[in-house]
Amino acid sequence: MKVKPAKKSGAVLVESSPADDAILEQGERFGEEKTPFKLKNILVPVDFSACSRKALQYAIPFARQFGAALTLLNVVQSNYYPGGEFSGGYDFVRLEKELRDSSEKQLARLVLEEVDEFVPVKTVLRVGQPVQEIVSAARELESDLIILSTHGRTGLKHVFLGSVAENVVRRAPCPVLVVREQEHEFVGN
Repeated sequence: MKVKPAKKSGAVLVESSPADDAILEQGERFGEEKTPFKLKNILVPVDFSACSRKALQYAIPFARQFGAALTLLNVVQSNYYPGGEFSGGYDFVRLEKELRDSSEKQLARLVLEEVDEFVPVKTVLRVGQPVQEIVSAARELESDLIILSTHGRTGLKHVFLGSVAENVVRRAPCPVLVVREQEHEFVGN
């Protein structure tokens, strides 16, 4: 193996011969530690809030590092009773369609603005209750990891609104990384 200066300042040129192949292969085996983690599919539930964008910012480096694909999931929450006495004259079918259309556009924009072209990504839109849909999607998509955000509600807000993140952690079929709104960062820009 020969190493000599290149024409470009600060660069070197390495010439190897077939006899050097064994050394190079050995370097590949011992030079870099292999990770025991095998992540292929990462599920990222998003509600388009700043918190869920933050979770996505954690998910992208994970996907890059492990060669995994991202699935961005948005759940249009269904809290109505179509045709029932509580409908109040609202056209819930039209409302749900508008919410779905809006969510699809926001998902597409999120992919364009946040995810680089080297990370495989797809979007999924579901209608239902967020916890049930996230857990169900993780099972169906055979997700290896869920990365989601929490708004960190406490006290009465937590009692009345519950915690999607907490319930997903309890019911998920895979590990869950919960990204808090206010925390010590370990992802760099």
